[in-house]
Amino acid sequence: MSEIKNIALKSLNFDSRILIVRLRFALMIDLADIRFLSAIATAPSLAAAARSLDVTPPAVSQRLTQLEERLHLRLVERGRGPVTLTAEGELLLERAKVILGDLETLSDELAARAGRIAGPLHVIAPLGFGRLCVAPVLGQFAQEHTDLRPMLTLSEDPRGAMRAAAWDVLIHVGRLPDLDIVQRKLASNRRLLVAAPAYAERFGLPRTPSEIAGHRVGVVREDQADVTLWPLTGPDGRVLSLRVHPVFASNDGEVIRAWAIAGLGIVERSEWSVTEDISAGRLIRVLPDWALPDADVVALLNPRAVRAARVEAFASKLAAALAL
Repeated sequence: MSEIKNIALKSLNFDSRILIVRLRFALMIDLADIRFLSAIATAPSLAAAARSLDVTPPAVSQRLTQLEERLHLRLVERGRGPVTLTAEGELLLERAKVILGDLETLSDELAARAGRIAGPLHVIAPLGFGRLCVAPVLGQFAQEHTDLRPMLTLSEDPRGAMRAAAWDVLIHVGRLPDLDIVQRKLASNRRLLVAAPAYAERFGLPRTPSEIAGHRVGVVREDQADVTLWPLTGPDGRVLSLRVHPVFASNDGEVIRAWAIAGLGIVERSEWSVTEDISAGRLIRVLPDWALPDADVVALLNPRAVRAARVEAFASKLAAALAL
């Protein structure tokens, strides 16, 4: 019987034979297995891998043993040190990702033709913006499409997070270097200098950029950017690079916003963060005739998933929500 199967296989063209081989391999190991092996490969220990997978260490060991027995291969070197894949484990992880990526793409294309929004959707976003603006939209999107499996990663360094994990959409606020990747502008976003009325009553407000040196200033330290250099453009188009010396700081933009509302000092915040506070009178503009560079909201689309209907549909929904 196996001889007949081999003869039949040889009679097919090259592309058909490759597809059948890939499908046979996919029956031995699935996407969950690859994600499991990837979690082990990127973790410092099996215990750490267990935490990332939300299971117990014995469960990880048992599943690893079952996978090795199924494939008749040793995938991981056991020992007291860091987790290390065997040569077979590294080869399996590298090749399987490609094969299963092709199968995922095929699944996406079939779902798109059927008009379904389905499958995993991993979104990476900055902490504050992701929590306040992305999470509600992603949750609503998942309610509308019950076959979707959403995952949201909030990070102080979204671009670092994208290098460390599989992802579909990365949300970035601010300027980006030239990247060979699909980018879609979701919303315009000005950066504003603001302070509380209580601060203005106590210390007054600067009338020119040079007067900021005599005021209390706070900054958000979210990444490696130089947040103490404020490039300001005046009403006449003149550009002034102002170096500030902050007296308070945090890595959380919402903390800085709350401190500004409490009257601690002058801060620079994105328009999306403080528009309601300005309308309600909790914050007021500082140097309103001077402009900071815009920090537009941009979606980066992973080339692996850019054609997936769920990716385009979510980017469109988020853009529509931010336009309100």
